[in-house]
Amino acid sequence: MFKNKKIHFIGIGGISMSGIAEIVKSLGGIVSGSDIKESELTKRLTQDGMNIKYGHHPEMIKDADIVVYTAAIHEDDPERIEVKKLHKENYERAKFLGIISKQYENCLCISGTHGKSTTTGMVSMCFLEANLNPTIQIGAMLSSINGNTNIGGNKYLIMEACEYVDSFLHFHPTSIIITNIDNDHLDYFKNLDNIKTSFNKYVNLLPENGILVKNNDDLNSNNVNAGYNGKIITYGINNKANYTAKNITVNDLGHYSFDIYYQETLLTHIDLNINGEHNIYNALAAFALCYNYIKDVETIKRGLEKYRGVGRRFEYLGLCNGAYVYDDYAHHPTEIKTTLESVKKIKHNQDYCIFQSHTYSRTKEHLDTFADILSKFDNIIIAPIYPAREINTFNISENMLVDKIKEKNPNVIYLDSFDKITDYIKNTVQEKDLVITVGAGPINKVAQDLI
Repeated sequence: MFKNKKIHFIGIGGISMSGIAEIVKSLGGIVSGSDIKESELTKRLTQDGMNIKYGHHPEMIKDADIVVYTAAIHEDDPERIEVKKLHKENYERAKFLGIISKQYENCLCISGTHGKSTTTGMVSMCFLEANLNPTIQIGAMLSSINGNTNIGGNKYLIMEACEYVDSFLHFHPTSIIITNIDNDHLDYFKNLDNIKTSFNKYVNLLPENGILVKNNDDLNSNNVNAGYNGKIITYGINNKANYTAKNITVNDLGHYSFDIYYQETLLTHIDLNINGEHNIYNALAAFALCYNYIKDVETIKRGLEKYRGVGRRFEYLGLCNGAYVYDDYAHHPTEIKTTLESVKKIKHNQDYCIFQSHTYSRTKEHLDTFADILSKFDNIIIAPIYPAREINTFNISENMLVDKIKEKNPNVIYLDSFDKITDYIKNTVQEKDLVITVGAGPINKVAQDLI
């Protein structure tokens, strides 16, 4: 449906938008785009023949058949004003991705508050190992596909499905994974009940012959849409589920090994090559879904064991003064708790957590919980809050978080620039210490500078 149509993307450099642009080009579309500044993603798109300009370029709208924009692009943006003036067909990113999802025979949507990108990467690895030629759209960089998108056939679309602003309600899933449901994006949802309502609507998008895979150990996801009449598969460790992990062990690198059982039958043994106990759950979810399509246990096992993570998910980057430097995208208290547990499983001396909170609203909502979890690192450096889409109308500051942490751990400071943080770490850490940057904003630049 996009063959020879001119599709213009406002904000084309985003992790999702760039991937959508590649898929549209593969479907025959002629792609152009604009963004605030050049990035590695926009460079890749330019090399692929797409016309990309930086800054505001309303003149690019004139020749477009369809315009796509992200939720971050407001109505007063010059290009969106031109769209309205010229009465161009236009879509917000999620709605457009929903249109794309209709083009595939099987649309596998991986969703949940935490673990979406990792689980999407695991499912993708298994399908690639099975030579099923999937098209992949993931909200992170996956080394095995050298990016965030893989252009495959039209039989399988594997995609990360985000709940924010009800984005996933525009998709057309044939299978769904729900990793967990937690309090997040409260600037939009307001409360947990609204989040659960959204997930119930999402599950109702499945056809009768669809597949729902959900975490039996997570109360919120386990209670989602018990009235769905299609195939429901559960996974877990602590509660009775269809797929379970038993005989769990961990090595000095924090990599877990375990047996996978279906009901009471041993299927296989898995040796993960990534950190964190939470990834047992992600691997179980991926296995449970993939087994319905791939069938061969050994193929799925190889895919899971070849998986080395996606960018910014407890990613090891290198050394600084002989200290191990990691980066993690965690920006919700539950995710940071998981990151903390992974850090403590790795043999090291002192650990240093460099935390950049993501949005003022989330900082205010979880201030006490952030402080409680962060205080359990040996040393904590607080960076300036990353505002993302917000302005600070929440009466919140970095020092409020520092003061809360100090009540539990005196080894915390606030530094107001990335350069100061980098200098502090370089002058402080020693061999076999561990440094980790934590947050969904650009705090990973500190980790990159350190190595």
